[in-house]
Amino acid sequence: MLDMRRREFITLIGGAAAWPLAARAQQPMPVIGSLQGVSAAQWADRMAAFRAGLAEAGYVEGRNVAVEYRWAEGQFERLPAMAADLVGRKVAVISTGAPDVAVRAAMAATKTIPIVFTTASDPVAAGFVPSLGRPGGNVTGIAFMGVELAAKRLELLHGLLPRAARIALLVNPNNPDVTREVILHTQDAARSLGMEIVVVEAATLSALRFRPTYLPSPTR
Repeated sequence: MLDMRRREFITLIGGAAAWPLAARAQQPMPVIGSLQGVSAAQWADRMAAFRAGLAEAGYVEGRNVAVEYRWAEGQFERLPAMAADLVGRKVAVISTGAPDVAVRAAMAATKTIPIVFTTASDPVAAGFVPSLGRPGGNVTGIAFMGVELAAKRLELLHGLLPRAARIALLVNPNNPDVTREVILHTQDAARSLGMEIVVVEAATLSALRFRPTYLPSPTR
């Protein structure tokens, strides 16, 4: 199944990195390509865990594995070129998933290099894999199913602020798949709770693009 523990994910990365090595004897060590739409600073804690997990699986960066990092820093239009660059460098595996557009960029760049993703979306509905049990092809990874938690978050807010009738929902318009699903799940929950949702777009963390969209008022 795609929903793995962190250690299993790192083992998968390590295994994918080692697999193509036999066909590339000229490489001194396997190279992992890391393709992320965020900045290195935003992902510092996650990458620290990533390296720790690699070490647990016997891989130490700079000793027996190399990592090529690509950070789009919120400029998602750069991801296709970054993915193509990693493919051109013949990395053994591509780790990606922040956000889904990075996964799509990697998938468009190669049909042979293993791609290991993390996603908050349903990976089947997103078109990443044909099924959870049998992902097939060169793509697999972890599904956190975070989209389904959107309704639960609203329910929690309602429990804390039962008199609140209007709630703002902050979304990233550059990650349309997740954004669409989060809005739909939140809207359904809002209707059942008799609340109104105001969608606010934030394209980047440093420069918010305030464009509120008022969803239809729920039927009370």
